[in-house]
Amino acid sequence: MPKANQIAQKKIAVLMGGPSSEREISFKSGRAVEEALRRSGLNVVAIDVDKDIEEKLKEKRVEVAFIALHGRYGEDGTMQDLLESLAIPYTGSGVEASRMAIDKVASKEVFLRDKIPTPDFYVLKKEEEGELVICQLPCHSTIKIPVVIKPAREGSTIGVSVVKKEEDFLPALDKAFQYDDKILVEEYIDGREVTVSILNGSALPVIEIVPKHEFFDFQAKYTNGLTEFKVPAPLTKELYSRTQKIALQAHRALGCRGMSRVDMKVSREGRPYVFEVNTIPGLTSVSLLPRAAQATGVSFPELCRKLIEIALRGR
Repeated sequence: MPKANQIAQKKIAVLMGGPSSEREISFKSGRAVEEALRRSGLNVVAIDVDKDIEEKLKEKRVEVAFIALHGRYGEDGTMQDLLESLAIPYTGSGVEASRMAIDKVASKEVFLRDKIPTPDFYVLKKEEEGELVICQLPCHSTIKIPVVIKPAREGSTIGVSVVKKEEDFLPALDKAFQYDDKILVEEYIDGREVTVSILNGSALPVIEIVPKHEFFDFQAKYTNGLTEFKVPAPLTKELYSRTQKIALQAHRALGCRGMSRVDMKVSREGRPYVFEVNTIPGLTSVSLLPRAAQATGVSFPELCRKLIEIALRGR
């Protein structure tokens, strides 16, 4: 573990913004992290990521990067690859784990391989002529409405729809295709929404998410008062432990490091299902990973500092 004075001497860049559809959310995370690291007495510079990012990193002589970029470019391995080429340590998962985790289809393949419970699904792609083609269909899949339709490589529930009527299916596809050329049609799991954050290889307390909307959509995520969070989630001891175990299994199966947040649903029959793994979850003081850390006595500034320490420990 790096010593405190070694961390204080490092030039830390908080990378935020970026070109993805989650740019504004990234600024919220980045500014919160920047403030927290400054309160810890660290040498911090904030950088809005654009096409000149390599020159900015060199000009500012950055020694370690805290990646607060959500969505593509930040979570898909692109930024991680650049930082590795510059020999700059960074927070979170590596190139391949990031690439796998942001792609819900690639993640599903890993979950199926490792027998991690995940909802049934199939994948649609749109050909140049506009024809829809099923490009992947798991064995024994018998998916019927209701379903969840989502872009394969977006976060923050952007482009996601819960379809409960036949007439809503095509409009939901059109919505999802605005964000990606590959669409996931997923079995709808009726049950309780939960999330498990992973920090430094350990599962944090399970959080139950109770949105006032039909599901934890973009508005529910980022509007105060639209969602109730129960920490720890009121599950039976056995189910609570099983949920943490499966979340940790998903984190490890994708090769994630440092931190992640595993989004799940617990069916009415009491079975946890993994939807996706977020390698750079929300990082404001009231986001889900910080909430879970706080429940274990780790403050937001302590969490941000710990992630820097993990990055400096070596990949």
